[in-house]
Amino acid sequence: MENIQSLPIDIQTSKLLDWLVDRRHCSLKWQSAVMAIREKINAAIQDMPENEEIKQLLSGSYIHYFHCLRIVEILKGTEASTKNIFGRYSSQRMKDWQEIVSLYEKENVYLVELASLLSRNVSYEGPALRKQVAKAQQLQQELSRKELEYQSASSDMRERYYAACKQYGIAGENVARELQALVKDLPTVLEDIGRQAACLKVAIQLYAAFTQFVCDWSEPVLPMLSFIQRKGNTTVYEWRTGSAPTVIERPVVEEAPPDTVTEETIDWGNLSSGTGAEEVNFGITVEDKVDWGITLESGKDETNSDGIDWGESVNTAVEIEVVDTGTDCPEGAARGEDALSLLENSQTRSQVIDELMELELFLCQRLSEMSEEGDMVAMSQFQLAPSVIQAQTTQRVQTMLADVRRLLEGLTSLRMQHLFMIQASPRYVERVSDMLRQKLKQADILLLKRASMAEQRHDALEEQAKLEPRIDLLAARTKELQKLITADISKRYNNRPVNLMGVHV
Repeated sequence: MENIQSLPIDIQTSKLLDWLVDRRHCSLKWQSAVMAIREKINAAIQDMPENEEIKQLLSGSYIHYFHCLRIVEILKGTEASTKNIFGRYSSQRMKDWQEIVSLYEKENVYLVELASLLSRNVSYEGPALRKQVAKAQQLQQELSRKELEYQSASSDMRERYYAACKQYGIAGENVARELQALVKDLPTVLEDIGRQAACLKVAIQLYAAFTQFVCDWSEPVLPMLSFIQRKGNTTVYEWRTGSAPTVIERPVVEEAPPDTVTEETIDWGNLSSGTGAEEVNFGITVEDKVDWGITLESGKDETNSDGIDWGESVNTAVEIEVVDTGTDCPEGAARGEDALSLLENSQTRSQVIDELMELELFLCQRLSEMSEEGDMVAMSQFQLAPSVIQAQTTQRVQTMLADVRRLLEGLTSLRMQHLFMIQASPRYVERVSDMLRQKLKQADILLLKRASMAEQRHDALEEQAKLEPRIDLLAARTKELQKLITADISKRYNNRPVNLMGVHV
């Protein structure tokens, strides 16, 4: 018996209710009894005395049997004046709570209720709170990752914005104004490129001599590039006529040209309709009436050529004089396209670029040929070549090639391409500004998303901060329930030690 008395009673927490019912410590109908007791507790707590300890017992916790015992002990002090000579209380409060305690003790309802609370805390409440905390932590990690992604994407978008601005050659503070300022400086830049073309004199001479010596080419090579090398970035008028203009009237570029043609831009004349043929006036007026000598006589056959007067009876002689295009301008005046410089005009600029590329290819080929060592045949071929060909070394040709490529880069760089497009179409500035502003707008949107992620992460952190104390409180109450249940069961088995297995929150 002593050995049996020292053996502990191990009970699995998930099977504690079944264990109590199987050993007839509780009835199978304990749930209905608990529901009746809960109704009485809800009615009894409506009328309670002012007591701080009672308030703590009734605030936010599930009131069970041992709480009721403590309330009865407190009421013995607060309701002492209602006690009669027989030791009974006339206070309804005391009667209600004593009845509740009595119903709890009937068929050990209190014990099975405590076991139910313990099982619910272990199997449901604890895991649910832990799952919510884990979900909040996982959400914080995901939101932190998104914060970094949005921050990185926003920074990348801003870097793209400033990289694009750098390609245009602007700071990016006021895109439209800076682009327009660049276009104003474009003539100065092109003049500088035209002055730099002076260094191509030897390269052009080398190319001309080489083509003359090898191919017996008699026509001039690189005409426009040679002209710019001598004269600089002059006007198209000077290139076309050979003389400098006395007056330069540059074309006026409209700020916002209309997209569609309206009725105001076309003079349709005076359209009138009558009973006969329609008369259309195209806005052309002639000072003198002219008889063109063409008459149709009614009554004669249309196939008869005699019915047409081909000019034998012309009242007024007309003299038609053909003049060259542009003679309406004063002599020496450059207007329209002629007033633009060679590097501003798209057609002449394209020709200059083509000639620069032609010269670049020649110099590259010449470098390749000069790099071949021990080619006796090539050496013998150039013994009769002009001195400008024989005097060139690999280093000199490389210098020429570097000069040509520098000029090509100055004319064909992305920045210059954009400037030429802006000059040709003022609305291109609006498109570029909108494109760049869109990058900044996307960067700002990404920052707003990052701020939203940070706010959500802060909310998840606050939710975790609210849940963790609840877990600690639930763990403390679970340990208290475990202690009360094991002590009660131990008394029923002569104080044998009782172990509730699997109790963790």
